[in-house]
Amino acid sequence: MDDDLNITREAEDDILINDAFQRLLNDYLASRHRKKVDIITKAFNFARQAHKGVRRLSGEPYIMHPIAVAQIACSEIGLGSTSICSALLHDVVEDTDYTVEDIENMFGAKIAQIVNGLTKISGGIFGEQASAQAENFKKLLLTMSEDIRVILIKIADRLHNMRTLDSQPANKQYKIAGETLYIYAPLAHRLGLYKIKSELENLSFRFEHPEEYVGIVNKIAATQVKRHELFGLFTAPIEQRLQAMGLKYEIKERVKTPYSIWSKMQNKHVSFEEIYDILAVRIIFTPTSRDQEIKECFNIYVELSQIYRSHPDRLRDWVNHPKANGYQALHVTLMSQQGHWIEVQIRSDRMNEIAEQGFAAHWKYKAGADADDLEYTEDETELNEWLHTIKEILDDPQPDAMDFLDAIKLNLFATEIFVFTPKGEIKTMPSGSTALDFAFSIHTFLGTHCIGAKVNHKLVPMSHRLQSGDQVEILMSKSMHVDPAWINFATTAKAKAKIQAYLRRHNREAQKKGEELLNDFLHANGFEPSTMLFDRLAEFHDIRRREDLMLAVAEKKIILGEKDIDELKGKNKKKDNANTGGGWRKYVPFVRTRRQDDDDSANLFIVPEKFNRKKPIFITDQNITQYLFPDCCHPIPGDDVLGFINNKNQIEIHKRACPVANRLKASYGNRILDAKWDMQKTRFFNATIRMGGIDRRGLVNEVTRVLSNQLSVDIRRIMFTTEDGIFDGVIDLRVHDCDDLSQIMDSLKEVESLKEISRIM
Repeated sequence: MDDDLNITREAEDDILINDAFQRLLNDYLASRHRKKVDIITKAFNFARQAHKGVRRLSGEPYIMHPIAVAQIACSEIGLGSTSICSALLHDVVEDTDYTVEDIENMFGAKIAQIVNGLTKISGGIFGEQASAQAENFKKLLLTMSEDIRVILIKIADRLHNMRTLDSQPANKQYKIAGETLYIYAPLAHRLGLYKIKSELENLSFRFEHPEEYVGIVNKIAATQVKRHELFGLFTAPIEQRLQAMGLKYEIKERVKTPYSIWSKMQNKHVSFEEIYDILAVRIIFTPTSRDQEIKECFNIYVELSQIYRSHPDRLRDWVNHPKANGYQALHVTLMSQQGHWIEVQIRSDRMNEIAEQGFAAHWKYKAGADADDLEYTEDETELNEWLHTIKEILDDPQPDAMDFLDAIKLNLFATEIFVFTPKGEIKTMPSGSTALDFAFSIHTFLGTHCIGAKVNHKLVPMSHRLQSGDQVEILMSKSMHVDPAWINFATTAKAKAKIQAYLRRHNREAQKKGEELLNDFLHANGFEPSTMLFDRLAEFHDIRRREDLMLAVAEKKIILGEKDIDELKGKNKKKDNANTGGGWRKYVPFVRTRRQDDDDSANLFIVPEKFNRKKPIFITDQNITQYLFPDCCHPIPGDDVLGFINNKNQIEIHKRACPVANRLKASYGNRILDAKWDMQKTRFFNATIRMGGIDRRGLVNEVTRVLSNQLSVDIRRIMFTTEDGIFDGVIDLRVHDCDDLSQIMDSLKEVESLKEISRIM
């Protein structure tokens, strides 16, 4: 009987697999690529055999995953046979006994190189405490600099993993979703894959904050009829004008994604109802010729501005100045007759395809290029500059895994500005860039010797933030060298990486000089230099590492003298906390942690060696003091939270949306735990709410009366400021959980004059 069931299941699997592969082939044959069906079929058969008998957690045959990744690479990114083969083979080396050499012998060097870049590695250059995730990501980027298809296929792989994340335990869901939001969504954005970027963000949001996700999706659905009615009224006169122009066009209703709505609610502290730009309109037209498409974009804009009043500060010309990832469109915000600002995006069908498929689609439109052999060349200046920046960071890697990821991320998700050189050449820079960033973007030598700049012919400091349209001339002096303070106002990944590399080299030289001075001092006073003496002097001066002691001595932040000799001879009765002998205290970044209502750290839970990380931990009134609650996010019962096992094997509790937690998920995902609340309203937690509105006499008294008399809430601090009849207030409260907080905020909404109420901590 069991044999019959197995045969039936295998037959069903075969149908499932063959149907999926046939869909892939059909989509490939319908594309513009050269038809290399034989090598794709060969790769499919090889991968199918290699993964035979293996199933995913969802229960489906494992080969369905590589087929799905290849399908995304083909249909949603627009890649050709080399990429499809690499996608089909991407897990073979990692999960089976086949090697990269085997792949090269059967499919050639190019496919083998891509598969190798997609294969995870063990060990790393960051040391034992380093993140394997960061190391794997570094390898991806190294291979990406040789062939961009590596990262495109990896993004397709991540998208399918996110689509099938339901089968994973909760702690893995948080890890994968956090890593996706921190690294892969920005990467997709930077490569112009806007559709995929949005889906990655929404899927991450759905798994990390399921209740909030469902709430926003339901609100979008509930307002659909009203929104569609507004869309129809707004676009009716536009359609008449476009038809009169004789254009072939399509008008689409674009709705803001649940994740982008939630992000705006968090960042702006507003409710769903207060977000005015949920609806946008996209006009996609077919130009009469490629030469005319930019002109026709502006012709459409002129016609629209005759129907509706345009917002003077909301015109975005990405047509004449494409984004670094190739994105082109003209964005204009218009006032509808119903009193709503509505953004309209004007694109040609070519621009729209590039917006959907990113770099791969951009490549299709290059004269004489064969889309099947996707490579970047020297004339792909913007992409090349970005890849060059990535390579420079990789050539001088950060010793800390999370610093490395942060450096890469700096260049991924920044909005862009356009800055002009003195000769009128355009440079694309991340928004918020300083004159120093601009100097490093031109040349490292110019950056390291920068003394200031002239912006629009006016002298400004290096820290001056640039605006789009600025003309910048860098002033330099060979006598100027990198100052450690520069790191505080450098914003781009390239500038930060170069400054840190210079400082590390300088510190190594200074440490060597400091060691020589220490040796001379010890010899002169009858001591034989040793690491033990160095450590003792470091402790005496409140310095954690002997290398920092050497640096402090070299830079004359510590002047060695009699007190140091007395310390080494044991004559000091107690440590000189004042450090009057020239002591120097190194600043060490550290996240201070606390626990609610408890200062005794003796009973902290220590994670044992064989701890089951797949099961959730429950935070109760009895065990809450066993966990650490970092000051970065102040979670309270009811918040979506997770656990993180720190280097001391203690468990920290973070909000899932906490910026620190996002970095931890992206770098140390194997230490993430699913955490759930099981509290009985016996303890109080700190919470802060912000209020804003129209000032009037007695307002503060009414607010405190609602809180104290009606709700019996313990107010810890209250602060109100008013300006020109508008007030802004912050109140610190003691509450049991999020339900209490929601009830308080709902009650305060009944107070006349209060227009804005939100939780800020």
